[in-house]
Amino acid sequence: MPTPLRTDRFALVTGASSGIGAEIAREYARRGKPLVLVARRADRLEALAAELRPQVRVEVIAADLADPAAPARLVADCEARGLRVDTLVNNAGFGVPGRYLAKDWATHQASLQVLLVAVCELSHRFLPAMEAEGRGRILNVASLAGLVPPTGGHTLYGPTKAFVIRFSETLAKEVGPKGVNVTALCPGMTYTEFHDVNGMRATVSKLPKGIWLDAATVAKLGVDAVESGRTRLITGRANRLIAALSKYLPDRLAGALIAAKAKDFRDEG
Repeated sequence: MPTPLRTDRFALVTGASSGIGAEIAREYARRGKPLVLVARRADRLEALAAELRPQVRVEVIAADLADPAAPARLVADCEARGLRVDTLVNNAGFGVPGRYLAKDWATHQASLQVLLVAVCELSHRFLPAMEAEGRGRILNVASLAGLVPPTGGHTLYGPTKAFVIRFSETLAKEVGPKGVNVTALCPGMTYTEFHDVNGMRATVSKLPKGIWLDAATVAKLGVDAVESGRTRLITGRANRLIAALSKYLPDRLAGALIAAKAKDFRDEG
Protein backbone atom coordinates (compact mmCIF):
# COMPACT_ATOMS: atom_id res chain seq x y z
CA MET A 1 0.00 0.00 0.00
CA PRO A 2 1.27 3.53 -0.76
CA THR A 3 2.32 5.52 2.29
CA PRO A 4 0.15 8.56 3.06
CA LEU A 5 1.14 11.84 1.44
CA ARG A 6 2.83 14.37 3.69
CA THR A 7 0.86 17.59 3.57
CA ASP A 8 3.67 19.63 5.13
CA ARG A 9 5.94 18.94 2.14
CA PHE A 10 5.54 20.21 -1.41
CA ALA A 11 5.28 18.56 -4.81
CA LEU A 12 7.23 20.60 -7.35
CA VAL A 13 5.94 20.22 -10.91
CA THR A 14 7.87 21.57 -13.89
CA GLY A 15 6.05 22.38 -17.10
CA ALA A 16 2.94 22.91 -14.99
CA SER A 17 1.33 25.59 -17.16
CA SER A 18 -0.56 23.12 -19.39
CA GLY A 19 -1.05 19.52 -20.48
CA ILE A 20 0.19 16.60 -18.40
CA GLY A 21 2.03 18.89 -15.99
CA ALA A 22 -1.10 20.89 -15.14
CA GLU A 23 -3.09 17.69 -14.70
CA ILE A 24 -0.45 16.19 -12.40
CA ALA A 25 -0.72 19.35 -10.31
CA ARG A 26 -4.50 18.97 -10.20
CA GLU A 27 -4.16 15.32 -9.22
CA TYR A 28 -1.84 16.10 -6.34
CA ALA A 29 -4.12 18.95 -5.23
CA ARG A 30 -7.03 16.50 -5.11
CA ARG A 31 -4.92 14.39 -2.79
CA GLY A 32 -4.19 17.36 -0.52
CA LYS A 33 -0.54 17.86 -1.51
CA PRO A 34 0.83 21.43 -1.46
CA LEU A 35 2.36 22.50 -4.75
CA VAL A 36 5.18 24.46 -6.31
CA LEU A 37 4.23 25.19 -9.92
CA VAL A 38 7.09 25.89 -12.33
CA ALA A 39 7.01 26.95 -16.00
CA ARG A 40 7.93 29.85 -18.28
CA ARG A 41 4.43 31.29 -18.55
CA ALA A 42 3.74 33.03 -15.25
CA ASP A 43 0.22 34.07 -16.26
CA ARG A 44 -0.78 30.45 -16.93
CA LEU A 45 0.76 29.35 -13.64
CA GLU A 46 -1.12 32.03 -11.71
CA ALA A 47 -4.40 30.98 -13.31
CA LEU A 48 -3.82 27.35 -12.31
CA ALA A 49 -2.72 28.41 -8.83
CA ALA A 50 -5.93 30.40 -8.36
CA GLU A 51 -7.92 27.31 -9.36
CA LEU A 52 -6.10 25.03 -6.91
CA ARG A 53 -5.60 27.27 -3.87
CA PRO A 54 -9.04 26.46 -2.42
CA GLN A 55 -7.72 22.88 -2.09
CA VAL A 56 -4.05 23.30 -1.12
CA ARG A 57 -1.27 25.83 -0.66
CA VAL A 58 0.24 26.71 -4.04
CA GLU A 59 3.47 28.58 -4.78
CA VAL A 60 4.38 29.83 -8.27
CA ILE A 61 7.91 30.15 -9.65
CA ALA A 62 8.37 31.31 -13.23
CA ALA A 63 11.50 29.72 -14.70
CA ASP A 64 12.81 28.79 -18.12
CA LEU A 65 14.63 25.48 -17.75
CA ALA A 66 16.34 26.02 -21.10
CA ASP A 67 18.59 28.39 -19.14
CA PRO A 68 21.46 26.33 -17.67
CA ALA A 69 21.37 28.44 -14.51
CA ALA A 70 17.64 27.89 -13.91
CA PRO A 71 17.72 24.63 -11.92
CA ALA A 72 20.10 26.02 -9.29
CA ARG A 73 18.06 29.24 -9.04
CA LEU A 74 14.86 27.23 -8.68
CA VAL A 75 16.22 25.20 -5.78
CA ALA A 76 17.60 28.35 -4.14
CA ASP A 77 14.21 30.06 -4.53
CA CYS A 78 12.47 27.12 -2.82
CA GLU A 79 14.98 27.28 0.04
CA ALA A 80 14.57 31.05 0.40
CA ARG A 81 10.79 30.63 0.67
CA GLY A 82 11.13 27.77 3.16
CA LEU A 83 9.48 25.29 0.79
CA ARG A 84 10.51 21.72 1.59
CA VAL A 85 10.08 19.55 -1.50
CA ASP A 86 9.68 15.78 -1.13
CA THR A 87 8.05 15.17 -4.53
CA LEU A 88 9.67 16.24 -7.82
CA VAL A 89 7.83 15.95 -11.12
CA ASN A 90 10.16 16.48 -14.09
CA ASN A 91 7.60 17.16 -16.80
CA ALA A 92 8.85 20.22 -18.71
CA GLY A 93 9.75 19.56 -22.32
CA PHE A 94 9.25 20.36 -25.97
CA GLY A 95 9.86 18.67 -29.30
CA VAL A 96 11.89 19.94 -32.23
CA PRO A 97 10.24 18.64 -35.43
CA GLY A 98 11.99 18.12 -38.73
CA ARG A 99 15.46 17.04 -39.78
CA TYR A 100 18.38 17.50 -37.39
CA LEU A 101 20.11 20.07 -39.64
CA ALA A 102 16.90 21.99 -40.26
CA LYS A 103 17.26 23.73 -36.88
CA ASP A 104 20.21 25.66 -35.46
CA TRP A 105 22.30 24.28 -32.63
CA ALA A 106 20.89 26.75 -30.10
CA THR A 107 17.44 25.19 -30.55
CA HIS A 108 18.77 21.67 -30.05
CA GLN A 109 20.86 22.77 -27.09
CA ALA A 110 17.79 24.26 -25.41
CA SER A 111 15.90 21.02 -26.02
CA LEU A 112 18.66 18.96 -24.42
CA GLN A 113 18.87 21.34 -21.48
CA VAL A 114 15.15 20.99 -20.73
CA LEU A 115 14.61 17.33 -21.56
CA LEU A 116 17.80 15.88 -20.16
CA VAL A 117 20.12 18.14 -18.16
CA ALA A 118 17.44 19.82 -16.03
CA VAL A 119 15.91 16.43 -15.20
CA CYS A 120 19.24 15.13 -13.92
CA GLU A 121 20.23 18.33 -12.13
CA LEU A 122 16.94 18.88 -10.32
CA SER A 123 16.93 15.24 -9.22
CA HIS A 124 20.48 15.62 -7.94
CA ARG A 125 19.70 18.83 -6.06
CA PHE A 126 16.46 17.68 -4.40
CA LEU A 127 17.52 14.10 -3.59
CA PRO A 128 19.71 14.78 -0.53
CA ALA A 129 16.79 16.13 1.50
CA MET A 130 14.58 13.25 0.40
CA GLU A 131 17.16 10.68 1.46
CA ALA A 132 17.72 12.48 4.76
CA GLU A 133 14.01 12.25 5.54
CA GLY A 134 13.73 8.66 4.33
CA ARG A 135 10.92 9.49 1.91
CA GLY A 136 10.68 11.06 -1.51
CA ARG A 137 9.15 10.81 -4.94
CA ILE A 138 10.60 11.61 -8.38
CA LEU A 139 8.25 11.26 -11.35
CA ASN A 140 10.02 11.71 -14.67
CA VAL A 141 7.68 12.18 -17.63
CA ALA A 142 9.35 10.25 -20.45
CA SER A 143 7.56 8.93 -23.54
CA LEU A 144 6.70 5.85 -25.54
CA ALA A 145 9.12 7.40 -28.07
CA GLY A 146 11.95 6.25 -25.81
CA LEU A 147 10.92 2.60 -26.18
CA VAL A 148 10.29 2.21 -29.92
CA PRO A 149 12.69 2.03 -32.89
CA PRO A 150 13.99 5.37 -34.16
CA THR A 151 12.63 7.13 -37.21
CA GLY A 152 13.65 10.29 -39.04
CA GLY A 153 12.58 13.63 -37.64
CA HIS A 154 12.39 14.84 -34.02
CA THR A 155 15.96 13.58 -33.95
CA LEU A 156 16.79 14.18 -30.28
CA TYR A 157 13.37 13.57 -28.71
CA GLY A 158 13.31 9.76 -28.68
CA PRO A 159 16.95 9.40 -27.58
CA THR A 160 16.50 11.85 -24.70
CA LYS A 161 13.37 10.04 -23.53
CA ALA A 162 15.20 6.69 -23.73
CA PHE A 163 17.87 8.22 -21.50
CA VAL A 164 15.26 9.49 -19.03
CA ILE A 165 13.74 6.00 -18.80
CA ARG A 166 17.08 4.31 -18.14
CA PHE A 167 18.16 7.09 -15.77
CA SER A 168 14.95 6.66 -13.78
CA GLU A 169 15.38 2.89 -13.57
CA THR A 170 19.00 3.17 -12.48
CA LEU A 171 18.29 5.89 -9.94
CA ALA A 172 15.36 3.90 -8.53
CA LYS A 173 17.72 1.05 -7.66
CA GLU A 174 20.08 3.43 -5.87
CA VAL A 175 17.60 5.43 -3.84
CA GLY A 176 14.73 2.96 -3.40
CA PRO A 177 16.30 1.42 -0.28
CA LYS A 178 16.40 4.92 1.22
CA GLY A 179 12.65 5.41 0.81
CA VAL A 180 12.65 7.37 -2.45
CA ASN A 181 10.46 6.14 -5.31
CA VAL A 182 11.53 7.01 -8.87
CA THR A 183 9.19 6.40 -11.80
CA ALA A 184 9.48 6.89 -15.55
CA LEU A 185 6.04 7.70 -16.95
CA CYS A 186 5.84 6.73 -20.63
CA PRO A 187 2.74 8.19 -22.30
CA GLY A 188 1.92 7.64 -25.93
CA MET A 189 -0.29 10.07 -27.80
CA THR A 190 -1.94 12.39 -25.27
CA TYR A 191 -4.39 15.24 -25.83
CA THR A 192 -2.32 18.31 -24.82
CA GLU A 193 -0.91 21.50 -26.38
CA PHE A 194 2.37 19.70 -27.14
CA HIS A 195 1.54 19.09 -30.80
CA ASP A 196 0.16 22.59 -31.24
CA VAL A 197 3.39 24.13 -29.97
CA ASN A 198 5.59 22.09 -32.32
CA GLY A 199 3.25 22.52 -35.27
CA MET A 200 2.33 18.85 -35.65
CA ARG A 201 -1.38 18.95 -34.73
CA ALA A 202 -2.67 18.36 -38.27
CA THR A 203 -0.22 15.51 -38.82
CA VAL A 204 -0.85 13.57 -35.61
CA SER A 205 -4.61 13.99 -36.01
CA LYS A 206 -4.38 11.27 -38.68
CA LEU A 207 -3.62 8.69 -36.00
CA PRO A 208 -6.42 6.37 -34.76
CA LYS A 209 -8.40 7.83 -31.87
CA GLY A 210 -8.06 4.54 -29.97
CA ILE A 211 -4.39 5.16 -29.18
CA TRP A 212 -5.00 8.58 -27.56
CA LEU A 213 -5.51 9.26 -23.85
CA ASP A 214 -6.52 12.48 -22.15
CA ALA A 215 -3.97 14.26 -19.99
CA ALA A 216 -5.96 13.83 -16.76
CA THR A 217 -5.96 10.05 -17.16
CA VAL A 218 -2.22 10.00 -17.85
CA ALA A 219 -1.60 12.22 -14.81
CA LYS A 220 -3.58 10.01 -12.43
CA LEU A 221 -1.84 6.89 -13.70
CA GLY A 222 1.54 8.56 -13.25
CA VAL A 223 0.87 9.76 -9.71
CA ASP A 224 -0.52 6.35 -8.74
CA ALA A 225 2.61 4.72 -10.18
CA VAL A 226 5.15 6.82 -8.32
CA GLU A 227 3.22 6.68 -5.06
CA SER A 228 3.05 2.87 -5.25
CA GLY A 229 6.71 2.49 -6.19
CA ARG A 230 6.44 1.38 -9.82
CA THR A 231 9.63 2.09 -11.71
CA ARG A 232 8.14 2.36 -15.21
CA LEU A 233 4.60 2.86 -16.46
CA ILE A 234 3.47 2.80 -20.09
CA THR A 235 -0.02 4.30 -20.32
CA GLY A 236 -2.75 2.58 -22.33
CA ARG A 237 -3.14 -0.94 -23.73
CA ALA A 238 -2.32 0.09 -27.28
CA ASN A 239 0.91 1.72 -26.16
CA ARG A 240 1.92 -1.30 -24.10
CA LEU A 241 1.34 -3.47 -27.16
CA ILE A 242 3.46 -1.16 -29.32
CA ALA A 243 6.25 -1.26 -26.73
CA ALA A 244 6.06 -5.05 -26.49
CA LEU A 245 6.21 -5.48 -30.26
CA SER A 246 9.18 -3.12 -30.39
CA LYS A 247 10.96 -5.19 -27.75
CA TYR A 248 10.23 -8.72 -28.94
CA LEU A 249 10.04 -8.42 -32.73
CA PRO A 250 13.31 -8.55 -34.67
CA ASP A 251 14.83 -5.08 -34.87
CA ARG A 252 14.48 -4.78 -38.64
CA LEU A 253 10.82 -5.81 -38.61
CA ALA A 254 9.90 -3.58 -35.66
CA GLY A 255 11.76 -0.70 -37.27
CA ALA A 256 9.99 -1.21 -40.58
CA LEU A 257 6.56 -1.22 -38.89
CA ILE A 258 7.30 1.99 -36.99
CA ALA A 259 8.79 3.67 -40.06
CA ALA A 260 5.69 2.82 -42.09
CA LYS A 261 3.55 4.90 -39.73
CA ALA A 262 6.14 7.55 -38.89
CA LYS A 263 4.76 10.01 -41.43
CA ASP A 264 1.59 10.18 -39.31
CA PHE A 265 3.36 11.54 -36.26
CA ARG A 266 6.85 12.71 -37.30
CA ASP A 267 7.86 15.66 -39.42
CA GLU A 268 10.89 14.33 -41.30
CA GLY A 269 11.23 17.24 -43.71
